[in-house]
Amino acid sequence: VKAVVLDPKNDFNVDRILTKYDVQNLIQLCVTRLLDTTNPSLDTIKMQVYFDMNYANRAEFLSEQHRILEGRLAPVVREITDSRPRVKEEMESVYRAIVSYVLLRSGLGSPTDIEVIREVTAALQSVFPQTEIAAFISLSRKNKEQQLKTLTKLVTGIRLFNKDRGKGGSSIDDLPAILNEAIPSATRALDEALSTCHTLAPCYTALLESMSEDRHRHMQLSSLKLKEALFNVRQHEAFLCILMSEVITSAREVEEMNKQFTATMEQLKNTVQNKVSVGTTEVFPLFIALSNLWTSFQDEILLLSLLTNMTNNLQQFLKIQSQLFPEEVLTSLLEGVTVKSDEERIRETMETRVNVSDFKNREWLFPETTTNFDQLLIQYHGFCAHAIGEKGIILPGNPAIGILKHKDRYYTFSSKEAAYAFAQNPDKSIELNTEKAKEHTELIQLLELHHQFEYLAPSGTQVRDGDEYLIKPITKHDSSTQTDTHILPPTIVTSYEWNEWELRRKAIKLANLRRKLTRAMQTDLSHMRRESSTQVYLPRDAGTQTKRENSSNVPRPQIFLEGLRGGSSPTTHMVEVDLTRAVDET
Repeated sequence: VKAVVLDPKNDFNVDRILTKYDVQNLIQLCVTRLLDTTNPSLDTIKMQVYFDMNYANRAEFLSEQHRILEGRLAPVVREITDSRPRVKEEMESVYRAIVSYVLLRSGLGSPTDIEVIREVTAALQSVFPQTEIAAFISLSRKNKEQQLKTLTKLVTGIRLFNKDRGKGGSSIDDLPAILNEAIPSATRALDEALSTCHTLAPCYTALLESMSEDRHRHMQLSSLKLKEALFNVRQHEAFLCILMSEVITSAREVEEMNKQFTATMEQLKNTVQNKVSVGTTEVFPLFIALSNLWTSFQDEILLLSLLTNMTNNLQQFLKIQSQLFPEEVLTSLLEGVTVKSDEERIRETMETRVNVSDFKNREWLFPETTTNFDQLLIQYHGFCAHAIGEKGIILPGNPAIGILKHKDRYYTFSSKEAAYAFAQNPDKSIELNTEKAKEHTELIQLLELHHQFEYLAPSGTQVRDGDEYLIKPITKHDSSTQTDTHILPPTIVTSYEWNEWELRRKAIKLANLRRKLTRAMQTDLSHMRRESSTQVYLPRDAGTQTKRENSSNVPRPQIFLEGLRGGSSPTTHMVEVDLTRAVDET
């Protein structure tokens, strides 16, 4: 719709109210454009839509992949964290669920392979025996989830270490070796595609330049869709450069990770060696480091798979252009035409540059006088700002000629003459470029002109029905915002009273307090005295017991004295009679 509305040939005005006839005409033009299988412009727009919907930078793509993994594991995590086992069978079930979670999250081996399950179980039992399930269940949900992630890293590190020592890990793919083969393969595919673009683009550019120079040739080639084919190839080249940059970054990351992985594995070997037992504080951080590096390898595999698929899928959007201009047709058209590559054009203009003194009110930037010269955000994707509007073609700009700064935007040019022509009236040239983008809508994204077409998003549409205007309702959607209840600290005075009688009552109370005194006295008995208390331990009952009980019985002594009272005789004679029985008689 945007392409049809912008094309001046269709005579649509975005500021004018559309009638019903205009709407029907717009629909018919859009359908015709969509069904046109002979125009490379449609392929270019399809290519732009495909790239926008499928490409994401490293951080966004990996973040999305991790979010998808968390979503897939959510039911397993919920089953583990919500379980409340009480008997032995239930605890064993929870432990099996933890084994499944560790295996699924690590992605090392098939979860249906018995050997893999045994290997994971053995590694898990070495760091988390089943006797720890009770302590695990008592944790909060957040701590459970954190411990599950930690256990996964530890088990992954142990399995990788065992694989390196040849004691298991047969189901674990050698990701570093796979990446070392896949990255050069992806680079070769991109190089081949870029080489094709670097061959075709100069050919189309040379044909278009010959049309502007030779009137007869213009009549001969004007019916061919050379501009659309050039824009198609240039857009393909721009997307391939983005993908190539990602592959180069991935190669650097993998190289660095390989070094870290090898160093960590050697450190772990030196730490463990042939010891029977090793402290967890020494090896656990190394296991976790191995796991993190392996996860990074897995991320690079996913990213490289995306880049490879996109590289292959972009080829389908060159179909119309390749059908219109097969190699033999292009060769015949190029007879007598000089083809210059982008590098040759830049080399020819390296020695020419703008003379700053020729312009009083223009600011020119050069490599030797500008810091971060290579990092300037050049308009029109680095193409010549003059050739787009004047010639209708896109030529590579050469920053060495000089970069023009106009209204805080930077422009490059393909030649000194183009720079001078643009600098005479930059606003007019920019307007010409915008008009050219309206004719060929694919240029909006190729030349990064979105900021100039923001007005193409109307909030509503007016349709004329006879003499009445039918206002279509503006599409609405629910939205919500949330703010702090009190942004500033409260300033409420709690002692404030609005009631006059309450104020009178407080005044009388304060007046009465003035006549009140507090007195205290101390007597001799209370002088230098204080309360005190003590606490003692109460006596406790205690008893002892011997090994055996025994008793003995002895005769009771029975001794009688006779004659103590005296008698008829003046002399007292006392007689002692011992009647105690012998011991053996008792």
